Amino acid sequence: MKSDILTELDRDGLRGNFNRFTRRAFQMLPRLDRPRILDIGCGTGVPALELARLSDGEIFGIDIDEAALEGFSRKIADAGLQDRAKAVKCSLFDIEFPDESFDIVWAEGVIAIIGFDKGLREWRRLIKPHGYLGIHDNVDDIQRKTEAIPAHGYAIINTFAVPKDTWWDEHYCLLEKRIQKLRNKYRENADVLALLNKEQNEVEMFKNEPRYHGSIFYVIQKS
Repeated sequence: MKSDILTELDRDGLRGNFNRFTRRAFQMLPRLDRPRILDIGCGTGVPALELARLSDGEIFGIDIDEAALEGFSRKIADAGLQDRAKAVKCSLFDIEFPDESFDIVWAEGVIAIIGFDKGLREWRRLIKPHGYLGIHDNVDDIQRKTEAIPAHGYAIINTFAVPKDTWWDEHYCLLEKRIQKLRNKYRENADVLALLNKEQNEVEMFKNEPRYHGSIFYVIQKS
């Protein structure tokens, strides 16, 4: 039942609305010939598959959520990308790839889990000399984070913001409407309503917590 409800919510479809920002960030990088890319915290692979299409490279998506990885693997097969994309169960706290394995490391919406400075430090070893790191992060503490980037051995290529209004209009507003529709549909099902309450909590967090009001991309290079 849970998977059915999540399918009806179609979070992947909402997340796909933001692929244009993934493209914008990726296009700030120089053209690389079939790069090896690591997507940290890939979830169901929405940005990862976009990166595969953009780069013509090889992409590994890591996450600890088995259900999300199964969804990513199905998408890989549906897209015919089995030779270039792989879903890997792996914690972002213990990434087991060898040093300097990737031309590009990508992380959308997960660096806050490990901490901005720790992410910069620990992920640097995975990047080839003069390789790249793309980070999509919340908007808190921007000045301190910007100053931390060169301190951890990177050069900033570019940064840009995804406005709060975009997050509301193209994600949370639509999500809230879908939640309400499903509440009405499953109003006699306590388990479904509990799941929908959890989804609504995320919407309320966006409304009430300024640090969720928008986001920012950092596109940086290993020095």
